[in-house]
This record gives sequence, C-alpha cells and structure tokens, in this order.
Amino acid sequence: MGGQQQHGGTRHSVVFAVNGEKFEVSSVDPSTTLLEFLRYHTRFKSVKLGCGEGGCGACVVLLSKYNPELDQLEDFTISSCLTLLCSVNGCLITTSEGLGNSKTGFHPIHQRFAGFHASQCGFCTPGMCMSLFSALVDAEKTHRPEPPPGLSKLTISEAEKAIAGNLCRCTGYRPIADACKSFAADVDIEDLGINSFWAKGESKEVKISRLPPYKHNGELCRFPLFLKKENSSAMLLDVKGSWHSPISVQELRNVLESVEGSNQISSKLVAGNTGMGYYKEVEHYDKYIDIRYIPELSVIRRDQTGIEIGATVTISKAIEALKEETKEFHSEALMVFKKIAGHMEKIASRFIRNSASVGGNLVMAQRKHFPSDVATVLLGAGAMVNIMTGQKCEKLMLEEFLERPPLDSRSILLSVEIPCWDLTRNVTSETNSVLLFETYRAAPRPLGNALPHLNAAFLAEVSPCKTGDGIRVNNCRLAFGAFGTKHAIRARRVEEFLTGKVLNFGVLYEAIKLLRDSVVPEDGTSIPAYRSSLAVGFLYEFFGSLTEMKNGISRDWLCGYSNNVSLKDSHVQQNHKQFDESKVPTLLSSAEQVVQLSREYYPVGEPITKSGAALQASGEAIYVDDIPSPINCLYGAFIYSTKPLARIKGIEFKSESVPDVVTALLSYKDIPEGGQNIGSKTIFGSEPLFADELTRCAGQPVAFVVADSQKNADRAADVAVVDYEMGNLEPPILSVEEAVDRSSLFEVPSFLYPKPVGDISKGMNEADHRILAAEIKLGSQYYFYMETQTALAVPDEDNCLVVYSSIQCPESAHATIARCLGIPEHNVRVITRRVGGAFGGKAIKAMPFNIVGATIELLTVYRY
Repeated sequence: MGGQQQHGGTRHSVVFAVNGEKFEVSSVDPSTTLLEFLRYHTRFKSVKLGCGEGGCGACVVLLSKYNPELDQLEDFTISSCLTLLCSVNGCLITTSEGLGNSKTGFHPIHQRFAGFHASQCGFCTPGMCMSLFSALVDAEKTHRPEPPPGLSKLTISEAEKAIAGNLCRCTGYRPIADACKSFAADVDIEDLGINSFWAKGESKEVKISRLPPYKHNGELCRFPLFLKKENSSAMLLDVKGSWHSPISVQELRNVLESVEGSNQISSKLVAGNTGMGYYKEVEHYDKYIDIRYIPELSVIRRDQTGIEIGATVTISKAIEALKEETKEFHSEALMVFKKIAGHMEKIASRFIRNSASVGGNLVMAQRKHFPSDVATVLLGAGAMVNIMTGQKCEKLMLEEFLERPPLDSRSILLSVEIPCWDLTRNVTSETNSVLLFETYRAAPRPLGNALPHLNAAFLAEVSPCKTGDGIRVNNCRLAFGAFGTKHAIRARRVEEFLTGKVLNFGVLYEAIKLLRDSVVPEDGTSIPAYRSSLAVGFLYEFFGSLTEMKNGISRDWLCGYSNNVSLKDSHVQQNHKQFDESKVPTLLSSAEQVVQLSREYYPVGEPITKSGAALQASGEAIYVDDIPSPINCLYGAFIYSTKPLARIKGIEFKSESVPDVVTALLSYKDIPEGGQNIGSKTIFGSEPLFADELTRCAGQPVAFVVADSQKNADRAADVAVVDYEMGNLEPPILSVEEAVDRSSLFEVPSFLYPKPVGDISKGMNEADHRILAAEIKLGSQYYFYMETQTALAVPDEDNCLVVYSSIQCPESAHATIARCLGIPEHNVRVITRRVGGAFGGKAIKAMPFNIVGATIELLTVYRY
C-alpha cells in the first residue's frame, strides 16, 4: 500500500486535538477509552454512553488522520466507546459541538434535524449528526458534479445509509431520514415529510431556498498545524512501558517473547479494539501492543494470484480494495471480489467497520467462535491465511486455520490471501465453463449492527452438459456459518454429491436432504429450525434457476458484467438478476406524508420547531450524566443476583486488584437506622432496595459497589462472586402457569378491574362464530431507552440532599428516598431536567438508582 510512513523515535505522551483544541496526556491508563476521556476530562459532552458496545451510535465522533507522505487527510467515523485513547495519538477528533453550537452558530445539520422534527429525547441525535457529517465529508471528496446551492454531492441512498448504525428509540426514523436526505443532490423535495421550513404548495426552488444554507466548499475538517508537525515527526507512542508500538515483525517477536518469559505480565494485541464490544473485558492488562504500524500487517497487495490483505487492515479499507477496478484481474475475479465487498458492507455499522480489522475478526472466529461473516465469505472464496508463531511462518487454508485449536499468545495472524478466480488460467477447467459466486445473509436487520442467524457463500464452476440438455456442476464450494456451530464450515458431503452432476430438481432435492444433515445447530442455539431452513433456502436460490436451463449458458450473465446479455433460455432471462452483482438495492424508505391540518384553532396544530432541538443536536443539552462531577465524587454499580431463589451467604471479589479501588460495599444491612429497605413503590406495594438474606428473583439487587470511578465500580461489580445456599428451599416460580398452580398471585387493585359492558353470555349465545378456547403468550419486552439509568446525589445545606435524576416520576422517588433514609420529605429535592428516553422504564425501575447514593453518608458526593 502506497505512502508507508517512516517512523523515528518514540514519545511518552498522547497528543491529539478535540474540535481543534490541543490535548497532551502523559499519564494515562492504556485501557482508557476515548469516550471516557471526553466525558470525564473535557467539556465536550455530546458524546454519549449508550450501549458501550459500539451498537447504538450515541458515541460516534469523526476521526481525522494526516498522512505527511501523501499530504492527504483521511476522515472517518469511529465508536468512541471502543476506541482506546492511546490509539488516537496524532489525530483530530470532531464532536457535534465542533460542528457548531449556540455561541458560534448551529451547523446546518443541527438546524435541519431540528426543523424536520428529527430529535425527540435528543440523546442519540449528536451521534447521528456526526454520522451524517462524515458522509457529507466523503461526498465532497468525490469528483461528482457541483450540486445546486443548499445541497451537497451526497446521494439519497448514501444519506440514508449514513445513519444505518445509529439507533433511535423515540423519533421513528422518518424525520431523521428526511433531515439527512435534505442534503442530497438527487432529493425529491416532495418526498420529505412535515417540517417547519416551508408551507404546503410552495415550489421546489422555494423549498430548497428555505432550508438552512449548506456551504459545501468549506465543510472539510481543518487539521491543526501542531498536529501536522506531530505527524511529520512520525514518533510512535510508548506510554510508561504499558503501550508499545512495534514497527516490524521482528520487534513484535521480541515484545511477545519478553511477555512470554514473564509469568507476571499479561498483554493484549490492539488494532481496532472493537472485539471489546462483544467480549466484555474485566481483567487488567499490563501491556498493550499496538500492531497497526507493522508493514506486513497493514499491507494491501495485488498480483495475478489474487489480493493479500494485512491483518490490521480495517474492514472498510478491505471493502475499498476489493471494489477497486484493475486490469490485473479477469472479470470473474472482479465479480468475486466485489461480491465479497458487498457482503462486508452488511457487517456491523460503518463506524465499526472503520476501526475493526479483518485479522481481528478472523482471530475472534478462530479463538472464541465469533459468528463471523468475514470468515464465511472468505471460506467460500477459498482464502488462505499467513500465520507467524515465534520464528516460524506458515500458510494455511482458512478452513484448516478455523479448525485448529485456538491460537496461543505467541501466534500472530499476518495476512489473508483471496485467490484470483480466473477459469481461463485453470488448465483443468472446461473451455465453456463459467464461474458462479454468491453470498447470503439473514439477520434481524439488513443494515447496521445485527449478528446473522445464518450466513453463506457459494462458489461453483458450471458448464453446459455435453451429452444432453442441462447444466453440469464441475466443482463447488459451499460455506455456511453463524448458525450455532463453533466456526464456519464447508458442506463437504453436499459438495461431493453435486460435483459432476447435471442439475435437475431431483438432484437438488437430494442435495437439500444432505444439507439438512450437515448444517445442524448445536444444542442451545436459538431458533434452530429456522436457521436450518435458511440454509436450504440459500442453496435452492443459488442452484434453483439452473435446474431449468436447457439450451445453454452465458458467461457474461453469470459474471454479472454485460449489459448485452446473451441468453439462450427464456426462463434464464427472467431470473438473470439473481446473479447480477450490479443491481441497486432499494432505498430504505420512500413515501409521501399528507396530514390534514385544521385552521380552526390556528396556530394550534402548525408544525413548529421543538424548543431545544438544536441544542440536543449540537450536544449542548445537559442530561444527568453530563452534569460536571463534584470534587471527590464517588461512583457506584449494583451487584445483581444470578439465582431466582437462594440464601446469600457472602460476597467476594475474584480479582485481587479490585478491593484496593472499592470504597464501600453496601447491602440491606447498611440502611440507616429509622429507614426502610425500600427501593420503589407501585400500585402493588413496595419493592425492596436490596435482597435481604433471601433473593426473590434473578436480577434482584444484592449489593452496591462504591469506587473512585465508574469504570472501577463496574469492574468490581463484574468480578463480584455471590456465595449462595439453596438447601431446604422450595423450587422458584418461573412461569405464569406455575404461579397459578401455586396460587402465588398479586392482589389487583379494585380500580384496575374493567367495568362490565353489555351482557357477555347473551352476546356469545347470539354470535355466529364463537371462540371456545384460545391461548395467548406474550414474550418479554425491553424498554430500550438510549440513556442508561443514572442519578447524581449531592449533599445540601441543613442536612438536606439534592438528587439529579433521569426519572419519569420524580415525586415518587422523592417520597421513596425519604422513607429509605428515615428523614423528612422536605429534606430531599429531586430534580429532573430532561430524560434521554424512558417509555416506562424510568418510572419504577429508576427509583433504586436515586436511592442508593442517598443511603450513604450525606456528607459525601456520589454518582451512580
């Protein structure tokens, strides 16, 4: 890959910029994420903590890197909750406040989000603004024609896909998509919904003129001069011996050997660190080894044999390389590469693909059985991997790599090689053979963060039958993954059965029967029958249309590259789109929104911009966790029961380092004298704050850990071990049916009983159709608010307490806190400014978070 930068020397502090403001951090825990630093050490609070897994988009920021060799700036979004602070050394970080704010003026993105009513609770909005801004930056770098004034080079499809990984619980996406599409050069203004910019019936030109102006020539990020100088010096980071940046394979070997030689040192290889979102880390590492600067691991190399992609190359960079047109490869090879790239675009979200490495994805699949799409599609394409163990290097087929025991700490995946499929060079291929390649994926969502129920990749060489009508399968590769097995597999028995066969429905039926025996989810896998049926459906879709071919086959058609398709079979003409690599997916949404407004009560009913919407978009709106932490603030996290009915004998921490950071461990025994163990009150009565000597359900709070930071409190809660004893206890009630059988029922308040309407018996007797018996079962539901449960308790004068809370019913929390502490209600104030989503989940369930801080001594400050 061109522009490889030469490095000289090391530096011992992290230097970067946030919205143009310089930060230099000399002492930093290498496990600190960019999100943690932004939220706890800067004034930029638009970056929100939602899922903490890279799955919601609330923490998205724009990262800009400068390459002095090429004098180029690279801009892309990242998930700051997964990005380690040390990995942004020399970079510019832009948050939503950096685009614009109430002091310097809001950015058009902020204004259009507000005007199209695209922000409700507003918690997710800054992340969405950054995703859209990144798409605008990318579009301006293209050579597309200049757009009309007020619009950008962005297309409608790109505008909608820009926010594919950003979740919103309350707005409904339609107004969000409208705000994004309003920047697109090819937008149909009539397709945009209700907004506060224009009136019904105005012309397209007038409507565009009323949009907040967007100046597309001045939107690229301005990279600070001091950072350009930092990048020109090309000094690598080495922070207090805990963060290393080797620049050669030999240097990496030396570091790994030094770690292996000491049993007291633990280490972690770092590229994108996105695996932390799926596999939670509670252990502490002594050394972090940043392997992104090793040329052999960051290479993208093309030759007549195929494409080699280094292990640290991001999935986004791999997609670009696979899509690139080049004369080195035959059309069949380009078809395979582009379809692999198309499948990779469905993996995770864009801000995850920008950081996640190809090698990291494959290693997680090999070591931890991660349900990888990358492994499946590369297995179907016949990829190979290069492995280094100590001084030994070896090349393996990907299938063999996946089947091996998990890689040990001495083994490193260097690169993956995707072969160039060109039947014209294959001496064993028949002259009239053509290549088929297709990938499949079934997931809860077609775009964005959603692990697949099943993925597959099929490659086949087929040719017309010499002795009669039909299509003959010369050979094939059938890869399946993510269906509830340890790793992606090849359906070898099906491949062997199909090889040499002339396709017809009888042959395909027998292949399907074999496939059912090959793709078998392991015990405990969810919806196993559905996953198996998907495998059958994918195989049928791949080969089904070929079974009816009688007269011939077109290489151009199967490769999907010719517009002048030459087909000899009319049935094939109707189905050729199946393998058309260039087909354009439909837009996510297209509709016309018509709402009849009455003028009788004007201006009631008129669309107006929500007060504070622009503040929410810019990230200036203050939520509870955005309130600056007071000096010596302590933080906490609950320890929850894992048993539905058990006696609690004690609590221990399985990590020796944790007790040093734990300030207190609270349980029901620490309720103040005169107070009550009450965590919430409902129409059915009160619920305890903590389990006493007996847990009543799984997930019940058992204790509360208090520490010097939220990270340490969470880590302590994760490694806490509760000692249970379940002797001489009745079996727990785990279903409604068991509760009915054992007469364990709540007393329903009289005001909830429905009032009888009409004569039910008479109505049933007179009805033409009667329901004699029916059973309805409702699964559990999740409130899915974006803002996590949070509260801040601060002591006030005269033994009073102020609690800043994200709660729907502060009056109930007010009374419950007083009862728990045993103090007068007038000594408690509960303040709720705004809530980042709730939907009922921040009514009863928010109360314990308000109470726990207040149960500790009033003279100390706590956040939890």
